Amino acid sequence: MMDIATKNHGSNTMPDIQINGQRLWDSLMEMAKIGATDKGGCCRLALTDLDKQSRDLFISWCEAEGCSIKIDQMGNIFARREGSDAEMPPVVMGSHLDTQPTGGKFDGVYGVLSGLEVIRSLNDHQITTRAPVEASVWTNEEGSRFAPAMVSSGVFAGVFDLQYGLSRADLDGVTMGEELKRIGYAGAEPVGEHPVKAFFEAHIEQGPILEHEEVTIGVVTDAQGQRWYELTLTGQESHAGPTPMQTRKDALVGAAKVITLVNDIGHKYAPLACATVGLIQSYPNSRNVIPGQAFFTVDLRHPDDAVLSAMDNELRAGCEAIIAEQGLTMAFTQIWYSPPVPFDHTCVAAVRQAAADSGYSHRDIVSGAGHDACYIARVAPTAMVFVPCKDGISHNELEDAKQEHLSAGCQVLLQAVLTQAQVG
Repeated sequence: MMDIATKNHGSNTMPDIQINGQRLWDSLMEMAKIGATDKGGCCRLALTDLDKQSRDLFISWCEAEGCSIKIDQMGNIFARREGSDAEMPPVVMGSHLDTQPTGGKFDGVYGVLSGLEVIRSLNDHQITTRAPVEASVWTNEEGSRFAPAMVSSGVFAGVFDLQYGLSRADLDGVTMGEELKRIGYAGAEPVGEHPVKAFFEAHIEQGPILEHEEVTIGVVTDAQGQRWYELTLTGQESHAGPTPMQTRKDALVGAAKVITLVNDIGHKYAPLACATVGLIQSYPNSRNVIPGQAFFTVDLRHPDDAVLSAMDNELRAGCEAIIAEQGLTMAFTQIWYSPPVPFDHTCVAAVRQAAADSGYSHRDIVSGAGHDACYIARVAPTAMVFVPCKDGISHNELEDAKQEHLSAGCQVLLQAVLTQAQVG
């Protein structure tokens, strides 16, 4: 083993090593070529051929570092660097490789490749850890092609059963189970039987706070709770010309009123609340036919579960009033509920201390987005590391982040992981 200088990090003595920020950046740019869009983003929907390409590339990089690979039945990937104590469970890092249809180069993939860079840096400096260290990829985090989001980490954490996860279907009726088999990622490992000593996820903030305050590291203490809904309003399609306004049962008008209601609820519970209608379909979708049916989604978020419940109550009551007024019927389904998540105090403290010891400005922050870490926190001590992104933009091809911030977040990740994996 190389003679590595050490320095005191809080109460621990850590090897004084640096990650390779240029290598991390180059890997991010290489991965971004898979599903690259004209505007500089990525479209790499879960379990498509492009997702397979990204997974294959990640595994090839991990195998080049001497990692062993395990894939579970939901397609979650675990690349392991062994530790000196075969009895210790691994310290796991990771995120996701799938993107939104108009996604960016950093959302999710930064957390995956930061984990790989930690492993590469440990190899560079010939550091032995007691616990194994793993980089992971979680399937279908985005929930864009298959709803709900984070379904595979949810199966891992016991929130959903395996059959539920595999049976999730896209808008064409193709299931996750079918696509996992098709692209060769239906693994043999039982989901959730992979012990985890601690889990860390590095991520761009996906919001404007860190950049606005010129802070390099966000120490994530909690994540917002979320409720997802699917609504179908049914009226009666009719000719757009002869049908008088006062006799119409226009499902799309009803949907428009619900959309306004959702927006009003978000503003009422600001600044921490978020309320969004992100997908809408109108039937029969013809220019001279009054819409007889409208399908759409609603996304409510708040870090306080009591407030989130109040938002839920107002949505339900408001929808009932709207359909009664408009003469419509409604199918209202909450398809997903993720309660607010407090992250593990010890792991959060490790991130905070790593940022301080590395000399980076930092602040505590609440995640406004859902992450795989939110489900893993149910079964293992978990924390997250945030770095700024340009203008707070994410889920957008214009998503961007500075190389120095990405390097800083990975350096903090390395030092936090070492507190749990232990050197020696």
